[in-house]
Amino acid sequence: MALRDTPPFRADHVGSLLRPPELLAARGDHAAGRIDDEQLRAVEDEAIREVVALQRDVGLRSATDGEFRRASWHMDFIYSLDGISTTPGGLKIQFHNEQGDIEFTPAALHVDGKLGVSETIFGDAFRFLQSCVSTDQVPKLTIPSPSMVHYRGGQAAIDKSVYPDMDSFWADLVAAYREQVRRLAELGCTYLQFDDTSLAYLNDPKQREYMREIGGDAEHQHEAYIRHINEALAERPAGMSVTTHMCRGNFRSSWVAEGGYDFVAEALFNELAVDGFFMEWDDARSGGFEPLRFLPKGKVVVLGLVTTKRGELEDRDALLRRIEEAARYADLEQLCLSPQCGFSSTVEGNLLSREQQADKLRLIVDVAQEVWGAAEVSPAALA
Repeated sequence: MALRDTPPFRADHVGSLLRPPELLAARGDHAAGRIDDEQLRAVEDEAIREVVALQRDVGLRSATDGEFRRASWHMDFIYSLDGISTTPGGLKIQFHNEQGDIEFTPAALHVDGKLGVSETIFGDAFRFLQSCVSTDQVPKLTIPSPSMVHYRGGQAAIDKSVYPDMDSFWADLVAAYREQVRRLAELGCTYLQFDDTSLAYLNDPKQREYMREIGGDAEHQHEAYIRHINEALAERPAGMSVTTHMCRGNFRSSWVAEGGYDFVAEALFNELAVDGFFMEWDDARSGGFEPLRFLPKGKVVVLGLVTTKRGELEDRDALLRRIEEAARYADLEQLCLSPQCGFSSTVEGNLLSREQQADKLRLIVDVAQEVWGAAEVSPAALA
C-alpha cells in the first residue's frame, strides 16, 4: 500500500482534544476575573505545546492545537464573522446517550449586518500552532463550514433589512469564506478542514423536518450546501489539502442525529470538491459502509471507527475486520483511519480520560501501520 504524503493521512484525527485540568481551571479563573487575557493565553500556550507533542509522540502526522482556545468547535468562529452577533434565548438542542437525553443550550446567532472577514479568524492561533509543530508534523486548522451558519437558525436568524433574500445572504457568506481561505493560505496553511454536521444530520428524517421548520428545502438542502461549500473553496491554492468532517452531534459523549449516509452519499462524494471525508462509523447509529460505493477515484474517506464517546479501547482485530468490510465498497487505497469525532467538541469534553484518549490515538496509528504498511509516523514515535 502506498504511503500518503498529503492529508488526510492513513492515521489521522478530527481535531478537538480533551482540555487538561489546568486549562479548564484557568478558563474558570478568567471568566471570574481572577486572571487577565495574557495570563489565560500563557496557560493555553503551554497546554498547546504539550498536546502537539502528544500527537507527535503517538505517531500522528497531523497536528492541531486541540481547539484549546475555543469554547465550541464552531460558534467561536461563527461569532467572529462580521455581521453576526449573539442573541438572547439560545438554541435548544436535544442530545442523546445510553442513559437518556441532555439538553444543550448554546447562545443563538443573529445575522444583523453585512457578512465578511475583517481579520483572519483563528489566524493568531494557527501561527502559534505552526511555531509548535516539528518538521514532520503538518499543522491542521479546523473551521465550521458555511453550512453551519445557516443550519444554526435558518431564515429566522437573518435580518431581512440586511438580506431580503437568501441569494444575497449566501453570496456574501461564501465570499467571506473565500477571503478566510485566502488569508489562511497566505499564513502557510496546507491542511484545512471544514467541519459540517449538517451533511450527516440531514440523513435523519427528524433533522430534515427541522430543516423544513427553518425555511429550508429538506429534500435538496444538502445539495445546496455542497454547492455553497464549493463556492467557498473555489479559489483555494493547489497546495492546500481540504477535508470535511461529518458527525451526528458530539457533546459530553452524546449525539443528536441517527441514520446512515445513504440520503446524501451520492451527491456528497461526487460533487463536494474536497480531498477527503472524515466520517463516523463507530456504531450501528451511523449505518453501514454501503454508501462508500459512490466514492470516486481520487478522493479519500477517513473511517471514523474508534469512538470518542467511551473510554474503553477498541479491539484491534475488530477494527481490522471493519476496515476489511469497508474495503468491499471502496478501494483500500482510498481509505484511512481516525476517531469518529473530536474528543472535545465543546470545552466540557467527552466522558473519558486523557490517558484513554492517547491510547485510542496510538491504536489508530498501530492499526494503520498494519493495514497500509509503514505508517507515516514521526521519528519520535519510532524511537
